[in-house]
Amino acid sequence: MLTLPLLDSSQPGHFPDPRNALRDPNGLLAFGGDLSPERLMAAYAQGIFPWFNEDDPPLWWSPDPRCVFHTADLGMNRSLRRQLAGKSWRLTIDHAFRQVVEACAAPRPGQAGTWIVPAMMDAYTTLHELGHAHSVEVWDGNDLVGGIYGIAIGRLFCGESMFSRQSGGSKLALIALARLLQGWEFPIIDAQVSNPHLLSLGASEYSRARFLRTVAQLSQLPGQPGSWREFTPILLSLMPSIDQRTAASPDHPIY
Repeated sequence: MLTLPLLDSSQPGHFPDPRNALRDPNGLLAFGGDLSPERLMAAYAQGIFPWFNEDDPPLWWSPDPRCVFHTADLGMNRSLRRQLAGKSWRLTIDHAFRQVVEACAAPRPGQAGTWIVPAMMDAYTTLHELGHAHSVEVWDGNDLVGGIYGIAIGRLFCGESMFSRQSGGSKLALIALARLLQGWEFPIIDAQVSNPHLLSLGASEYSRARFLRTVAQLSQLPGQPGSWREFTPILLSLMPSIDQRTAASPDHPIY
C-alpha cells in the first residue's frame, strides 16, 4: 500500500526530506497543502516541485535523476540558425507571462490533458506578480509563437514548461533565457523530469544527491528579484542576429 506524508497546512515551509522520496513512482514525496507563494518558494529552495492532475490533491516531487541544462552550454547550432534564417522574430521578457503559461497548458498531440491546471496557472501568475516567476516570449509580429516560464530563487532557475507554435520557437526562448542567466551567473536551469526530448536539446542528468547540494548552494546566493521586463534590450548583445537585413530597436529586438 502506498503511504505518503500529508503536508501540514499551517506550516507552508515544511516538507519531508526529499532524499526519502519514493522510487516508484519516481520522486513522489508528499501530498496536500496548498500552492501559496510561501509554500512554492520553500519547495523550490529544497529541490521539490508540484505536479498533479486537476482532480488530484497537490502532489510534491523530487525525482532521481534530475534533468538540468547548463546555461553555458546552450547555444545556437547550425540547424537552428538555418531554421530561423530570414524570420523577423522578436524576443521579450516578462511581457506576456500569463499568455505563455496558458500556451504551455494547451492540449498537445498525443496528450489527453495537462498538469498545468487552473490552480497552477493562478499560483504561478501570483509568483510572477511578486517578481519570482518569469517568462521569455518569442513573437512573430503580434503572434506569440514560442516561450518558456519558470521560477527564479537565488541563482537557480527552475524551468516549468515551454511551448512552440512555430518550429524553433521554444528552442529560441530556451537559448535566450540561458544566455541571460549565464550573464547573471545562474549556472543551471532545472528541467525537472528527464525525457529524450530534453536530453536531445542538450540537457544533462544529475543524481538527486548532487542536485540537492547544488540547490542548497544556489538558492542562498543573491539573484535578480523583481520584474525582468526591463532586461529585454540586453538580449540584443547576447543573441546573434538571424536576419542582418532587418534593423532592431531596443523595444523590438529582432532575431
